Amino acid sequence: MSGKSSSAKTAVKMIQEAGARATVARIAVLRVLLSADHALAHGDVEQAAHAAGDWIERVTLYRVLEWLVDKKLAHKTVGLDRVWRFNAHYQTVSNHAHFNCTDCGKVYCMESINPVFALTLPPSFQLQQADVSLQGLCPCCNH
Repeated sequence: MSGKSSSAKTAVKMIQEAGARATVARIAVLRVLLSADHALAHGDVEQAAHAAGDWIERVTLYRVLEWLVDKKLAHKTVGLDRVWRFNAHYQTVSNHAHFNCTDCGKVYCMESINPVFALTLPPSFQLQQADVSLQGLCPCCNH
């Protein structure tokens, strides 16, 4: 089974489990996000989809990305350059840190790093979301 068909099946399953219709655009965009090793900007998603033979209009791409976030199938974070980047929510925990590479600009989800402050909130405070941003060099840039 090829990586594209495997990730497409995963995308279809995730969309259907969210109680929605698995359209061609939704499958293509989610497949790209599932295949990525870091968060992707709109243009990155568009290029990856085109490289895979999926042509998605720019407005449709924006709508699908926001729809995926709304359905909690993806999340978005802003990079140091103030550009929104998107990552699939397939294996991502809701409260995690983001690592911004100051050299290449890639944004990585750091799922194994949980913000300790969530455990030390004052009584009657309930954490719903944490946005922790770390900056430094990713493994590729740190040579």
